[in-house]
Amino acid sequence: MEEIDIQEIFKRLWNSRRFIITLTAIFMVIAAVYSYVIQTPKYQSYTTIVLTKAENTAGENTSVTQTDVTMNQKLVSTYSEIVRSKTVLSQVISNLQIANLTESQLRSNVTVTAIEDTEVIKIMVSNENPEYAAKIANEIAEVFTAKVKEIYSIENVQVVDKAEVSYTPSNINHKKDIIIFAFIGAVVSVIYVLLSNMLDTTVKTAEEIEKEFKLPVVASIPIYNAEPQRRNGGKR
Repeated sequence: MEEIDIQEIFKRLWNSRRFIITLTAIFMVIAAVYSYVIQTPKYQSYTTIVLTKAENTAGENTSVTQTDVTMNQKLVSTYSEIVRSKTVLSQVISNLQIANLTESQLRSNVTVTAIEDTEVIKIMVSNENPEYAAKIANEIAEVFTAKVKEIYSIENVQVVDKAEVSYTPSNINHKKDIIIFAFIGAVVSVIYVLLSNMLDTTVKTAEEIEKEFKLPVVASIPIYNAEPQRRNGGKR
């Protein structure tokens, strides 16, 4: 098996540095165009709700027991599914009257997370309009609260944090995109240089012959690009 000459590899990479730099720069330009021009920014807003002790028949709250906590923790996963249910989302769309917003689109942009070991549910909404994202998140919380009361005949859901408008895109990071594409461009260019040199079996210098055959090069014959001269239609 042929030994790998690290010094030779670095030499080849250094000789191809212009190609590597150029290709890396091209990838960075592509990243900038994609990040600044092509990619559509999306904005996120979230609201959090907590499961509390249900009111008794007199409309008064008593102290929360361990049984209440256990029951609420079991309800968290169930409530998380109800948040993204067809009934809740269709009611949200109907209430807000947002043009061209469908139920499937809304569901794909709603993320419901149950905070581990708590009775808190986080409802995250993504939208191309930052104000719509906040409105939808708050409306989902309201519709969901009403739906729980309707289904279970209890009032054990309270909003902790209302969604606020964020004007910072959640899916765009210009610096990160450019760095990632620059890294990909550098890796691709280095791999191309190494593969092209590995597949190139031509001899370019006398030193390569001496290294391969362990024999000294006594002489070399230069190649001249001389074209036959034609004078007055004659041949020489």
